[in-house]
Amino acid sequence: MRLPEIPHRFGWLNYWSDAAARTIGFPDPARDAELLSRARRTATGGWVVRLTDAPLDLDNPAHLDALKQAYERFPEIGGRSTP
Repeated sequence: MRLPEIPHRFGWLNYWSDAAARTIGFPDPARDAELLSRARRTATGGWVVRLTDAPLDLDNPAHLDALKQAYERFPEIGGRSTP
């Protein structure tokens, strides 16, 4: 059964509550350096994370790669992790 804290999908701009971030294991400084460079912590402990510097353009191969890497890093998002 899916946990309510886990986001359903990635967007260009993502908000993860403190509970959501803890559930998916964000941040891991060793694995998330690139995402952390485009992230900021909110006053309530959540995170606002951009996948790319510019708005997500699915015709841009670099943006598609960033999206693919994000789904690989967080398989819980999108429901691809195995129980």
